Amino acid sequence: MQTRPAAERVPSVDIAILNHRIEETRSILDRAIAQHANGTDGTDASLVLASSLGTEDMVLTDLILKHHLPIQIFTLDTGRLNEQTLRVLARVKENYGTAIRVYFPEAEGVEQLVASQGINGFYESMEARKACCRIRKVLPLKRALSGRRAWITGLRREQSPTRSELAIEAWDEDHQLAKWSPLADWSEAEVWAYIKTHKVPYNALHDQGFLSIGCAPCTRAVQEGEDARAGRWWWEHPESKECGLHVSSDK
Repeated sequence: MQTRPAAERVPSVDIAILNHRIEETRSILDRAIAQHANGTDGTDASLVLASSLGTEDMVLTDLILKHHLPIQIFTLDTGRLNEQTLRVLARVKENYGTAIRVYFPEAEGVEQLVASQGINGFYESMEARKACCRIRKVLPLKRALSGRRAWITGLRREQSPTRSELAIEAWDEDHQLAKWSPLADWSEAEVWAYIKTHKVPYNALHDQGFLSIGCAPCTRAVQEGEDARAGRWWWEHPESKECGLHVSSDK
């Protein structure tokens, strides 16, 4: 397991390159705002960032909140998150004075899921795992995106094989709205350079070898050199490692 601080495990990035990436991303966010945001202060909630509280989403959160962009931010609490992940919510409120909105799965759906497959039935098959993801993540996301005009994600192309052809701007057929991924071209090193340079709060699990963090039972630390998503649903094939939030519209 990796034990070095996450920012020290990636190559350094030239500050000029990082600043260029930031300028590109600000330009993408400005385009999204011009096309989809009705107001100037984000209160209309037509344009939203769906944050997993991972490093990429923390970069976008920092850009949005520091520059007072009219983009609302929300996250999904599946009921199975690590305590370290939940602490990030508190740190965002402390650092920026803004609370991230939290959506939870419907209680009845969770009760039925546990009754049918047990508390950890998702280990038994991909179908069971995807059923869990659907109740805890996919359906809450549908509620969170209801009535929006566009959503923003922190997805990057190099994260996994399923995201290698990710578009910066696309039409999300599942949710019937525009989908933007402003960090699609960023490298992991550039993400960490931003986090370090701008002192952005991040999940403490990243310093314990966790590269991509989801629900506690489905996430583990990875060995140095492993794929960033190797610690997610490690018992499945890499080509299937999506929870359903992004896979349909990114194919």
